[in-house]
Amino acid sequence: MSVIGCATIVGDKTQLIPISSTPNEATISVTDEHGREVYKGNTPSNVTLEKSDGSYWGKKSYTVRITKEGYETRNIQITASANGWYIAGNIVFGGLIGWFIVDPWNGGMYTLSPKDISESLSEKTASNAKDGSISILLLEDVPPALINKMKRIN
Repeated sequence: MSVIGCATIVGDKTQLIPISSTPNEATISVTDEHGREVYKGNTPSNVTLEKSDGSYWGKKSYTVRITKEGYETRNIQITASANGWYIAGNIVFGGLIGWFIVDPWNGGMYTLSPKDISESLSEKTASNAKDGSISILLLEDVPPALINKMKRIN
């Protein structure tokens, strides 16, 4: 009796990405390279993402959007790239079958980067509105760099 099998030797087809923000409880939206939302939640969260779309050499990419009312929105790109284990591991253990057949199909050869996301959200500040409206702030909420540019109106 003979048994023939094949499995990736370099990694899993998914990767856990921790996402946090300061302040907490910001809304997270993760979209893939086709604009499809694959995750929605709040910080802090651990998000499991596919590294491949299932096609040959089909590495994935994502955009993480972090929003919270009163704070600037942040967009972070996550991209996949071949990891060192894919290159070295298949030379030593897997050979051509692992290098050109198994790993390019299942995504185990890729590492998503960054491996974790921790963002500090900046508070929104008043800006010149193009629609003719004005913004009202408390004096203590005005950034120090803008205080000397303020003009008194009666």
